[in-house]
Amino acid sequence: MAELDTSGGGGKKGGKVRSKKQSTRVDLTAMVDLAFLLVTFFMLTTTLNKPKAMDLAMPDKDEVTKEQLPVKASQTMTVLLGKGNKLEWFIGVPGESLTPPATENYGKDGIRKVFIEQAAKVKQATGKDILVLVKPSEKSVYKNVIDVLDELNITGIRAYAIVDITPAEIDLLKRDGLF
Repeated sequence: MAELDTSGGGGKKGGKVRSKKQSTRVDLTAMVDLAFLLVTFFMLTTTLNKPKAMDLAMPDKDEVTKEQLPVKASQTMTVLLGKGNKLEWFIGVPGESLTPPATENYGKDGIRKVFIEQAAKVKQATGKDILVLVKPSEKSVYKNVIDVLDELNITGIRAYAIVDITPAEIDLLKRDGLF
């Protein structure tokens, strides 16, 4: 095998004196330790996003009461959730619709505007707050229910209920192409 002679020239007189070439080696242990300390520090000191949840009052499972409080049709708004991110609403209860059904979108220019207008009309006419019945259909998605609950929360309507949709209301959605 060949060997590399790294000696200083061996005893020859009059030659140039050369220094030994040594390989450079950098120890990265301290840098790795510092990196892990920084990562640990920032993980422990940052605040994580806290989940945002809306309070929802649900009845107790133990208290099963069949009695219902009477609600006037003039104080009630029924919202039917259909397919394609559309909904239909009317003032009244099933079978006693006081206004013709209207189709709306979600958002501030859609159902939020309707909630604000109708709540003001009911408050002016009856002196009481409006009650909103939210009725999701099989064709609506969970996001639609959450959107309606968010709009109710934004508009300050505190009296609402999520109830089952009736076959007559499904027929109404089918008639308007929302089922």
